[in-house]
Amino acid sequence: MPIGEICNRDVVIVRRKDSILDAAKLMRDYHVRGLVVVEDRDGEVAPVGILTDRDLVVELIAREVPLDSVVVEDVMSPDLFAVSENRGIWDTIQYMRGRGIRRVVVVNEKGSLVGILAMEDLLELLSDELSDLAKLFARERDREKETLG
Repeated sequence: MPIGEICNRDVVIVRRKDSILDAAKLMRDYHVRGLVVVEDRDGEVAPVGILTDRDLVVELIAREVPLDSVVVEDVMSPDLFAVSENRGIWDTIQYMRGRGIRRVVVVNEKGSLVGILAMEDLLELLSDELSDLAKLFARERDREKETLG
């Protein structure tokens, strides 16, 4: 299954020059732990970084930086980990594990933003699939009881 089929397409975005306070308010209002930093390229929205709640805590709050003097690009991670929307689930999991990251940005063939995929999304999907497998054993047992009688 391509990752583009399961990624969250309702991505909360910010621009490089947005204030860090506005970014934090977006995280609060939308109940998200990260924002994708974007810029416009040839009429497309292209991801250029990511800003996480951890970035705010570690880089700003813990250092007692005055928040009204900071913009998103001052704190965002420019090392963007992105995968193609056509990439498979297992390959994406390996990619995330190999880089020690909890979320990846999903892009199309032009590099435009498609969605975001977090570790929590994968855990939810996999737990649902494992639950369905467990139910298969119970149905098989019930079917055997019916036929053996």
